[in-house]
Amino acid sequence: MSEHVATVEWARGDQPFADNRYSRAHDWIFDGGAVVRGSSAPTSVAVPMSDPAAVDPEEAFVAALSSCHMLFFLAYAAKAGFVVDRYRDAAIGTLGKDERGRISMIVVTLRPVVDFVGMGPDAAAMADLHHRAHEACYIANSVRTEVRVEAG
Repeated sequence: MSEHVATVEWARGDQPFADNRYSRAHDWIFDGGAVVRGSSAPTSVAVPMSDPAAVDPEEAFVAALSSCHMLFFLAYAAKAGFVVDRYRDAAIGTLGKDERGRISMIVVTLRPVVDFVGMGPDAAAMADLHHRAHEACYIANSVRTEVRVEAG
């Protein structure tokens, strides 16, 4: 068992608050020292209250699923003797109403494209690597969202 810590910090500063026109920009501070600027999505709260250059929770959710899948894929590929040169996933998350009628991330589609040095896996082995990565991913195992893998 392990614990993972993230600190989310927001400060009002001299902004009004009761009028609901305050900045949603904030910081995500991680135990290793990384700081990521976060904000609400501009599709949820209009600019300038949202910071379109910051990472919104929905993007972070998609990135977490993609990153977790990739890390397991790389581990399984290495163990199988394949040398991955590049891995790129242009993942997409879709918000919509779930079966409970609540707005949620109803599907995340991972679209990994993997380049290998030398001989890469055949189609069946590639599908198996992605399947095993998906089954092992801690984040995918933790959410109700449908996670699809459409490997390129």
